[in-house]
Amino acid sequence: MAEVKQIIFATENMGKIREIREIINDPGVQVLTMEEAGIRADIEENGKSFTENARIKVSAVGPRPGAYVLGDDSGLEIDFLNGEPGIYSARYLGRETPYSEKNRIILERMEQVPEDQRSARFVCAIAAMLPDGSVIDTLGVMEGRIGHEIKGEHGFGYDPIFYLPERGCTSAELLPDEKNAISHRGKALRAMLQRLGLIDG
Repeated sequence: MAEVKQIIFATENMGKIREIREIINDPGVQVLTMEEAGIRADIEENGKSFTENARIKVSAVGPRPGAYVLGDDSGLEIDFLNGEPGIYSARYLGRETPYSEKNRIILERMEQVPEDQRSARFVCAIAAMLPDGSVIDTLGVMEGRIGHEIKGEHGFGYDPIFYLPERGCTSAELLPDEKNAISHRGKALRAMLQRLGLIDG
């Protein structure tokens, strides 16, 4: 499958696209947003899992000759909040609510929660539609816990409140290369690129 060197990613989230390009880090592989590829598609994320939503995204774009169409769905699962925000991470507390406010509200809700009950994880599912219309998917997870304050200038979304005990910092305090090496999206994307033959396994 390695003859295909173009990836169209079904997202408008430029934070995701930046991370994806950093993770792939191959000038021979062209990574395009839907807009850059001239594709318009109304995507309604109404699946019941991250994988279902990722598959919905690539199905909305459809197969493209000479390209892999990739879509991802990712989010934060907080055990104490019964898995919230989960698949609703982007829409949690309102799609237009800035993440600075979402993070502040989550920290307020978790204020009295003891350390051993603050477990959380980032989950990322990636689906790929091949030129023949078949679909494959991968899953990546990064375990951690909810911190006690908003910290870090890197990353995006919930990164500033996601604390990594083994690193002693939030994922927003990691440099991009450090985060991509251990992140949920990095794990899922590298697994997908291996399956597509774009990187060595």
